[in-house]
Order: sequence, then C-alpha cells, then structure tokens
Amino acid sequence: MMARGEGAGEGQGAGAGRDDGGAIWSLVWLIILILVSFFIAGFCAGWYIIFSIFTPCIEQLKPVTDILLVGVNFPHMCSQNILSGKPIG
Repeated sequence: MMARGEGAGEGQGAGAGRDDGGAIWSLVWLIILILVSFFIAGFCAGWYIIFSIFTPCIEQLKPVTDILLVGVNFPHMCSQNILSGKPIG
C-alpha cells in the first residue's frame, strides 16, 4: 500500500508531458547546430566586431549590431532547444 502523496502519476519536472517527438526535435536541433549555426555565428561575429567599433559614433548601427548579436548567440539557442526538445517555429 502506498503512503499518502505517493502514487503513479505525471511529475512536474522539466520532462513532464514530453512525448517521443522531443527526441526527434532534439536530433534536428543537433544537426542544425553542427551544420548551420557555427557558420552563422562565425559570419555574424566578424561583422559584429567591426560594426560595434563604430556604434558609439553612429547610432543608426545599433539595430544592425543587435541583429548580428542574435546571430552570434544562435548556437546557444540551438543547444537550449536540444535540451528541451522544442519544435522548430
């Protein structure tokens, strides 16, 4: 006999409610991380370094550097999505 508060049920942890589709999405994100994200981050990092030098003088470059910074952080986003099994979109 089970004690009060114990029993079969769904937990509340990070994996609660996750179905088998999460593993497939994790694999898709891993492929994107390896084949795409490093190239995007490298391209954006080079331009970000160049444009960030001029951003204090030319305020109009701020939106450009913000977009480039998102590209630099793309591998980080991919690895977060690998862990969560989040679908693309």
